[in-house]
Amino acid sequence: MTKHLLLSLLLASAASPALPQAATAPKGPQPISRTVYMSRVDSTFGAVDANKDGFTDKSEIEAFEAKALAARKAQMLKQRETAFRQMDKDKNGTLSLAEFNAAMAAQTPKPNAAPQIARLDTNKDGRVSMAESRAPAGAQFDRLDTNKDGILSVEEQAKARRR
Repeated sequence: MTKHLLLSLLLASAASPALPQAATAPKGPQPISRTVYMSRVDSTFGAVDANKDGFTDKSEIEAFEAKALAARKAQMLKQRETAFRQMDKDKNGTLSLAEFNAAMAAQTPKPNAAPQIARLDTNKDGRVSMAESRAPAGAQFDRLDTNKDGILSVEEQAKARRR
């Protein structure tokens, strides 16, 4: 648990440099030098080593974990309160069924056929014909019919499910 927590904190700190980034900085993981990486390891160790004796013991690690958990709990509560305030449209401190349903409806994805059409519409006319619809399924059948007898045996079907 301790190794996992320290590694998680280290990786989180590696992804979040100490200096603010410019608005155009790329998102996600970035290259990091060994020097910077080890500096962050040392910094994380220093944060856990409360008495600064150069060692971490059970009580320091547990205290650090408790502090980190409390911070995560506070962040989650803040996010929930913000979400509640956004759903509570009449600002009366309670959620009606209508307010709750409106919030859930806003999160429901809208139908989008574009990816399916882009994948199946081989002649790019904006429509999917029966032949275009059948082609991927036929190719899949042919791949699964390993003995090429035109029948998917129980064994071939089981092999396909395991993949």
